[in-house]
Amino acid sequence: MPLVVAEVVPLAELVAWCNAQLRPDEFDDYCPNGLQVEACDQVRNIVSGVTASLALVQAAVAQQADVLLVHHGYFWRGEPSPLTGMQGRRIRTLMQGRLSLLAYHLPLDAHPVLGNNACLGRQLGLAGQPELGHALLWGADLPEPVSTRAMQARIRQCLQRVPTVIDTGRPIRRLAWCTGAAQGMIVQAAAAGYDAYLSGEISEQTQHQAQELGITYFAAGHHATERYGAQALGARLAEHFSLQHQFIDLDNPA
Repeated sequence: MPLVVAEVVPLAELVAWCNAQLRPDEFDDYCPNGLQVEACDQVRNIVSGVTASLALVQAAVAQQADVLLVHHGYFWRGEPSPLTGMQGRRIRTLMQGRLSLLAYHLPLDAHPVLGNNACLGRQLGLAGQPELGHALLWGADLPEPVSTRAMQARIRQCLQRVPTVIDTGRPIRRLAWCTGAAQGMIVQAAAAGYDAYLSGEISEQTQHQAQELGITYFAAGHHATERYGAQALGARLAEHFSLQHQFIDLDNPA
């Protein structure tokens, strides 16, 4: 078969397309969304991943990527500004590898097709949608009630991760979810009438909230629940611009 040669796209054009799709200006986020580090001006090869750790940056450089597309980038609210130590090493590796960093946080959680929540629903085989008034809280009615054990097995099979469970013993007819560190939204999920809520992390108070609100809780891992948005966006970019794309999953037990 003939070798398929990827197109070359200006970085500014790729960033503009992403911003038009994800509309980051509509979100009050904890970090800047969009282009965070500019190290090249032409793009042929994209690597996507969850978090821009040094290990992921190095893996993307090894793949000769031009852009690293992630959900968790840099410059979080309250972080120290000097690019020294760990942060300095990350930025230096990006710049030396001519690897630009593109990161979308809440906009990539909320997107109705490419977002982490939309993708997680599809991964679980659920046709979910955002709860009215809560762009980041998704939910679905199940075709028939299932037990907590059955839903735990389903999550384990789909995400390859055994979730932590706070079981209220209620049959699950309606499931809500929000990826990542959204355990606090269990209150909104219960108020909206869901029998169970799925997120990534669990806090000490989550057990008490679940029991007192009467809603079963599944904590399936921050990383595990957010593996899908950046991957979906990278694949869409590759298709739209005829670029190379590879998703690199560096597993994280948290």
